[in-house]
Amino acid sequence: MNRVEAVRTLQERISQMQPLRLGDDALPTPAQLRPLFPGGALRKGSAVQVQGSLQLSLAMLSAASASGAWCGVIGVRGLGFEAAAQLGIALERFIVIPDPGRHALSIAGTLSETLAVVLLHPPERTQPGDIERLAARLRDHGTALIALGPWPRAESRLRVTASRWSGLGQGHGMLDAHEIVVRSEDRRGPRQHTVRFQSGRLARPAVQVGAS
Repeated sequence: MNRVEAVRTLQERISQMQPLRLGDDALPTPAQLRPLFPGGALRKGSAVQVQGSLQLSLAMLSAASASGAWCGVIGVRGLGFEAAAQLGIALERFIVIPDPGRHALSIAGTLSETLAVVLLHPPERTQPGDIERLAARLRDHGTALIALGPWPRAESRLRVTASRWSGLGQGHGMLDAHEIVVRSEDRRGPRQHTVRFQSGRLARPAVQVGAS
């Protein structure tokens, strides 16, 4: 590791350890996931695109949920409520609509009036006008969108490029630890992150950052 890389690594570690000074447009975000976002937090009215990990997507809204906010998931079938609770999501303030059909975007727009974060699996076919109307409603109500799949004008695009499970024993026992490699693309340029989960929860430290 050269001097520049060493300084960058130190800066990343310091930013993860020190408290984040949240602006008026920032939502509570797990400290372990802040390096994934260009502003260090999930922003009100913004959209984030995630491909390849429902676990990571749910973890993103866990801090907002734990702080008292209402959150929702639209268009995700077979969601594990136990897994969501392990991540820190308050199920009593958690709305799930597994099969919205072709009305997914309009439902997301309606729920944006009361939800702080919406996790949406977009339909395969979406009209540009519907997307623009939803984006406008999200901005008006200060609701963040996490899209499980391609999403136009996303502030940050995250894609899981590798995944590894491990646990007790050699070839036997329970899978307990999960490590994923995430490639991010935003205004900072492309980056690579390693995110770790332990027993269904974000591990500390959960993220390591490197140049992509």
